[in-house]
Amino acid sequence: MDLVLVNLIDGLVTGLLLFMLSAGLTLIFSMMGVLNFAHASFYMLGAYFAYQISLALGFWMGLIFAPIIVGVIGAGVERYGLRRVHQYGHVPELIFTFGLALLIEELVQFIWVRNQMPYQIPDVLNFTAFAISGNSIPAYKVFMIFISIAIFIGLLYVLTKTRVGMIIQAALSYPRTVEALGHNVPLIFMGVFGVGTALAGVAGVIAGPVLGTFPGMAFVLGSIVFVTIVIGGLGSLWGALVASLLIGWITTFAKSYNIRMEDILNGIGISTPENLSESMFRDIWAVTSPQIADILPYILMVLILIFRPYGLFGNRDA
Repeated sequence: MDLVLVNLIDGLVTGLLLFMLSAGLTLIFSMMGVLNFAHASFYMLGAYFAYQISLALGFWMGLIFAPIIVGVIGAGVERYGLRRVHQYGHVPELIFTFGLALLIEELVQFIWVRNQMPYQIPDVLNFTAFAISGNSIPAYKVFMIFISIAIFIGLLYVLTKTRVGMIIQAALSYPRTVEALGHNVPLIFMGVFGVGTALAGVAGVIAGPVLGTFPGMAFVLGSIVFVTIVIGGLGSLWGALVASLLIGWITTFAKSYNIRMEDILNGIGISTPENLSESMFRDIWAVTSPQIADILPYILMVLILIFRPYGLFGNRDA
């Protein structure tokens, strides 16, 4: 039972970290209809900027200013790049953001070289918050949980309870009407893109000391972010949260329990072949859950696309 609680907490941390990253992408897609392939690259920039700022001003200044810098860069990308491409359709948008991701990675390697940066957890949070039967839960993980929950509540409140949120959502469906009411629709889109990239920057600042700050960090989480929003439903903030938590818990539990595929198949009524050594499926029977933990989210995505193509919380008309 204690191991279950530890895995629940670890999976919660992983899932909420993934949510922080996918929330910005969900916001951008739901408001603008743009799938930003460079989103994970802004996450990487957040970690590197925070590291650089922390050298002079400390971790907390990096947490404040790095997402702002990333958000400003993102707004500039929308204003002077993506806006010019948007009129030609989704394919040029995807090509533009994919090229931007490659450019950012090369710039990061040029400025900070290829080595992993010594970006560390702040001393004030570098202690054990509590322990469960000898398994310590670091205070920094608790901090990550509270930051993620605060971001979710803040986004949900702004988008559903404020005038700004109503204007943003109306600008996507009825841009000409919103513009006729005196609102600057291009400025709204630029702001949304900037906020979305800033959220990715926050995720980078928080994750950098734990997962490492290195040039390949965008590639590590880049694909799983798109898996998350596909499972949750494109454009759904609740879907991004639920899908992130599902992925976090599935991968954590799969890595923690060494369950053989043979035991699973026998449990569902598929008996082990008598001549297993000569069977073409012998490798499948020998697979363990930690070996396939990283591909389980992709398997879940395929199943979701088969039985519910618009995602768990998606709209059929999306």
